[in-house]
Amino acid sequence: MEEAILNRISTHLNAAYACVSAERRVLQHNRLFDRLADKKSTNFIEDLIPELVGLEDILTEIATGRRNAYVLKYIQRQKADKTFYYNFHLVHGASPSCAVIFWAEDVTEQALERQELIQKKNEILLLQQLAASRSSIFSSSILGNSEPIRRLREMVQKISRISSTTVLLQGESGTGKNLVAKVLHYNSAQAHYPFVEINCAAIPESLLEAELFGYEKGAFTNAVTARAGLLEEAHQGTLFLDEIGELPLKLQAKLLSVLESKTFRRLGSNKPKEVDFRLIAATNRNLPDLVRKGEFREDLFYRLNVVTLHLPPLREMGKDVLIIADHFRQVFNLEFKKNIKGFSEEAQKALLQYHWPGNVRELSNCVERAMIFADGPLIKPDELLLQGVSKEETVFPVNFPEKGLNLQELEIKLINAALEKAKGNKTEAARLLGLTRDTLRYRMEKYGLKF
Repeated sequence: MEEAILNRISTHLNAAYACVSAERRVLQHNRLFDRLADKKSTNFIEDLIPELVGLEDILTEIATGRRNAYVLKYIQRQKADKTFYYNFHLVHGASPSCAVIFWAEDVTEQALERQELIQKKNEILLLQQLAASRSSIFSSSILGNSEPIRRLREMVQKISRISSTTVLLQGESGTGKNLVAKVLHYNSAQAHYPFVEINCAAIPESLLEAELFGYEKGAFTNAVTARAGLLEEAHQGTLFLDEIGELPLKLQAKLLSVLESKTFRRLGSNKPKEVDFRLIAATNRNLPDLVRKGEFREDLFYRLNVVTLHLPPLREMGKDVLIIADHFRQVFNLEFKKNIKGFSEEAQKALLQYHWPGNVRELSNCVERAMIFADGPLIKPDELLLQGVSKEETVFPVNFPEKGLNLQELEIKLINAALEKAKGNKTEAARLLGLTRDTLRYRMEKYGLKF
């Protein structure tokens, strides 16, 4: 009677079962048990189901009624290159012929779902740990001990606590505006949300709008599928607009609308979408001058100018040049698998005397170049390949007239003279002036010079 009931139950549940005596011998079982059990000459349950080896005392306790049940969860079995998972149940049977009921429940589907859930939890934990480590790394990445850098770090720490404030980063090209933007993001409450950046000067106007706002299918030629823009990707995180001074006036108006209303529309859509992000903008241009010239919207400038951080040029950071140069030395030691110990005294003096028109970007390139060619334990001055003039030198003697000089007119004359000597080659003209090409381009635009 008991066997018949067990047969009906196991058939309904598609489960393997066996009746086990008090001596742990299998007395009755169904065909599914045969498929599950190892082929042995013995009929001891622990020999047929090897996962039960070591549980002999528990089997005895269940057979004698001192324990009602025991479960082995998520037992893995391999069959024909396919993985199955079972829960093995041991239940008190209360009869001599069935002192212990063994029952195998197929839980493959639940086990796979459980594995996926555990994997996702581990991924979330890993992302949280990564965000915390990135925050720690970035918070210590504003290098230097000079007064301008100390003030900058203090401001960054204060601003990071208020994750909704719009920030405007101003400074010459190569001063690390991108780095400061990441420090602000990864030290804020939004660190585990996206950090999305775009260089407004690097993308043509015709594509920039689609990149920012996204588009619907058919919005324009070749728009074969809908695409989310960077505004959507930055939702709840940070949107970093580098070279904001290059943003076309048409897009300036649309950006202002997004900042005011927290809504926008994809190209080709009438459906508004809500977004919430922190905006960090950066520029090496003089935005008030652009406003006066009608090249930048005044209302957008005031909307951006909530908190402004001025990043100091490298020439104003004193001995911080050596700290930053040594940081790059360590980075390139790892990258190039070298063991350069540092800079010679003469090389350190050269680094301090140079005026660094390209700022930290130029310093990084300088150290990288020196690390490639260095063949001794210390980097020497000739391996730095510094060009231009040092802070202690002058290009030519200056005789001041009694009425004084107009510095702007003098700068315009110098730029024109350099361009003329370089036959219009802006890279060569920048070298003659000891500037980067970007700085020369900025000054030419500032004074309306064309060549």
